[in-house]
Amino acid sequence: MTHQADSVQPLILVGSGGHARVLLSSLLLLKRRLIGFVDPDQARAELFGIPYLGNDDAVSYDPCQVLLVNGVGSVASVANRLRVYESFRRRGYRFASVIHPGAIIAPEAELADGVQILAGAILQTGCVIEENCIINTGARIDHDCVIHAHAHVAPGAVLSGNVQVGARAHIGAGATVIQGVHIGSEAIIGAGAVVLSDVPESSTVVGIPARPIQVKA
Repeated sequence: MTHQADSVQPLILVGSGGHARVLLSSLLLLKRRLIGFVDPDQARAELFGIPYLGNDDAVSYDPCQVLLVNGVGSVASVANRLRVYESFRRRGYRFASVIHPGAIIAPEAELADGVQILAGAILQTGCVIEENCIINTGARIDHDCVIHAHAHVAPGAVLSGNVQVGARAHIGAGATVIQGVHIGSEAIIGAGAVVLSDVPESSTVVGIPARPIQVKA
């Protein structure tokens, strides 16, 4: 879980794409201190006034003195985001949580390190959000849901009570998952899908009601 001292430690943002810029905007609203950002493909000298430090190798600070922010997004696959997270964790770094001031979070919800709760998201009582998860803009997660590590709940998705989302799963934009459903690890729920029953791991479902499809390798 997040340590109280984390709220004053300086931050380095990893990435500079759309998701990174959304996070940076939230951090500026929260008046967090940012040292800069890193990106292997970056040509700009700054981002919202935050300086460019170089590629990932530019993160050479004492891991006890800084926190990182995982700015790599997750459109459908979490692979790149997970790779960044695990690479820096092996080097001893920890990731800060980013919680937009416009999110509504029940005081009983449990949030692990490195979670990202964006503008307009709602988390009700009994929710558990594990490490490196994204709860994106306007997502609504009702009571007693568990979102396992590295999963992404995309903008506008709705999870009814007691939903379990497996590790590295992706819940697409505007999808609805009814109460008590289990989403397997690495499963993908298509945008706008309505999920009425459990979804096996590593499968993809789309449509209303959601049905499995074959994904080309």
